[in-house]
Amino acid sequence: MTALADDDAPLDAPATQGPRSAQVPTHAAGRRFDAVLAELFPEFSRSRLSEWIKSGDARLDGEMVRPRDPVTPGQVATLDAVLDTQTHAQPEDIPLQVLYEDSEVLVLDKPAGLVVHPGAGNPTGTLVNALLFRDPALSALPRAGIVHRLDKDTSGVMVVAKTLPAHTSLVAQLSAREVHRQYVAVVVGAMVSGATVDAPIDRHPRDRLKMAVREDGRDAVTHVRLRERFRGHTAVECRLETGRTHQIRVHMAHLRFPIVGDPLYGGPLRLPRGASEELNAQLRGFRRQALHAETLEFSHPTTGEPVRTSAPVPADMLALMAALRDDAAAHQRK
Repeated sequence: MTALADDDAPLDAPATQGPRSAQVPTHAAGRRFDAVLAELFPEFSRSRLSEWIKSGDARLDGEMVRPRDPVTPGQVATLDAVLDTQTHAQPEDIPLQVLYEDSEVLVLDKPAGLVVHPGAGNPTGTLVNALLFRDPALSALPRAGIVHRLDKDTSGVMVVAKTLPAHTSLVAQLSAREVHRQYVAVVVGAMVSGATVDAPIDRHPRDRLKMAVREDGRDAVTHVRLRERFRGHTAVECRLETGRTHQIRVHMAHLRFPIVGDPLYGGPLRLPRGASEELNAQLRGFRRQALHAETLEFSHPTTGEPVRTSAPVPADMLALMAALRDDAAAHQRK
């Protein structure tokens, strides 16, 4: 949960947190100080609390102790820390399509073409820049509250934490695979059935821009279901069980049904035999991966109630599917 190395533009001054204190409960007798502190102050991540213990910003009965030291009921844990600015990026007035918002979370529909995090090639014009303009307080959160990302040319729904407790909760839900993430994609090839792809993913051994299925990779599971079949293409729903970089793109290429327009994993352009000029133009002109994060569901960090939000399939994908549908219907009539 470390912050990204964004550019060096300074933001608002860091926010002071504390001092705060809480008494060690009876049931915590003999347990590690860092574990008990995480229960007493659940709004902070375990790693952040451990750092504060080591720096002396988190103490037990006013004394510095080690994270592993045992506690005694009745002792007082004190937290007196400063939340440093976690995200350094220039705020920019970039419009955002908000699907849901309250005091804890923000759910938005990211358009294709918008980079999520600033980097060497994209120091400005990113989602982080837009979020910091909309809410400067997000600078105190890792990655401006972003807990998962979408590729630049993948559109769709994303959740952003607005507070530290919400950030900690959402990261934990993602790690525990408790967040429902459903995508829609248009792939090359006529699939006859759905599939579950359980194939580990890691960096490609030769091309550092790509990921690949590797035996020594991190576990990755994608559930694929057919949505609509065309002559030489298929619209599918993909549900993520894990969240690896480029996971759906890599897994669909692994199945030999690459995503239309994917510049890394799609291979050469393939046009259906006898396709209309309209369909050929759609396929030639589709310059991004036809992948959209359609639905996201998570437990609200405060209430625990389910929050389910969907982003409509964007116009370019709808036009592509309409052309594929018309092509399939025309060939059925022949």
